[in-house]
Amino acid sequence: MPIKTSAFPYRRGSGASDKDFFDIDDESVVQITKRQLRRPRTWIILLALFCILKWWYRAQPPPNPSPHLDYTRVDWSRYAYSQYATSETYLCNSVMLFEALDRLGSRAERVLFYPQEWDLIIRNDADRTSQLLRVAVEQYHVQLRPVAVEGLKMEALDGYGPSEASWDTSKTKLFAFALLEYDRVIHLDSDITLLASIDELFFLPKAPVAMPRAHWLLPETRSLSSLIVVLEPSYREYKILQESVHTVGGLNFTDSSFDMELLNARYGESAMVLPHREYGLLSGEFRRKDHWRYMGNNEERWNPDQALAEAKFVHFSDWPLPKPWIMWPQNLLAESQPMCDNNPGTPEESGCRDRELWKDLYDDFRRRRKDICKLLSFPAPI
Repeated sequence: MPIKTSAFPYRRGSGASDKDFFDIDDESVVQITKRQLRRPRTWIILLALFCILKWWYRAQPPPNPSPHLDYTRVDWSRYAYSQYATSETYLCNSVMLFEALDRLGSRAERVLFYPQEWDLIIRNDADRTSQLLRVAVEQYHVQLRPVAVEGLKMEALDGYGPSEASWDTSKTKLFAFALLEYDRVIHLDSDITLLASIDELFFLPKAPVAMPRAHWLLPETRSLSSLIVVLEPSYREYKILQESVHTVGGLNFTDSSFDMELLNARYGESAMVLPHREYGLLSGEFRRKDHWRYMGNNEERWNPDQALAEAKFVHFSDWPLPKPWIMWPQNLLAESQPMCDNNPGTPEESGCRDRELWKDLYDDFRRRRKDICKLLSFPAPI
């Protein structure tokens, strides 16, 4: 009678004893792997596992700043960020801000007001203005709004060239009130570093304007700051504000904060006040030793890392030092940079965390300016 062949290729025949029934021929791991890889089903299983892992570890959208809101159900065409630029320098700042909004996952639309004399025709490699306008449109999906820039051109108060915060640019900011196709618009000063999404501000309770307190002016004044303005577009308000530009009355329109004066005169008693720890941190706060204005009391202790972690953006304001796109004069830097807590100005100084964070903010701005706008910082004034 012929001996039956076993169904198990690597097990001994059925005629073997019970003792060696499970005595399997030795096979190396490499041999087993090669044999399995020759089978189509192995590749199908591996492909299925790869797809499952790819889906499981897929990139997650940024978390909603307001967890109680379902951002996927929001009609984002009703909300927008606005910027204005009247020079190549501030155009670069605006493009940097739009890049940050894009990187942080903001879904609201983006609008840029710019002088109607500019265009998108790149005439040569040195035409940075047209190049940056194209970058704004093509990479960051910005809607361009050419406008006639009018008004009084004032001399700079800081000695670093023409003032970009003069009457003409302040008036240009008011065009945000005329964006009637939107329910709400957020206008930000462009000389900032955006640290986190601020989309949650679109869903504040109804108010014509929301602004943070200018805490650095306390206690002499409780003015609101225009470095961020959350507004509800209104043709009526736009016309009133435009007329106020021509009838300034007692407003101090000779300093560099005309728009702030104008908005305070109109909304100082009715605006919603934003918390300045989140929406009003100045770079100059890291140079102070007395932080009660920022903290709002004398009990809390200043922690620079915590302040930066709480803030949604940082506004560059370090008079008499120039803005971050201008390099520091070394003698002025030595006098104006944040002092260390222990033994300042000596080889033994320590406790310099404020200075480290402050310099990091400037270095980051200059690096992004070079990477995004392909522009180097201006040399330090002589």
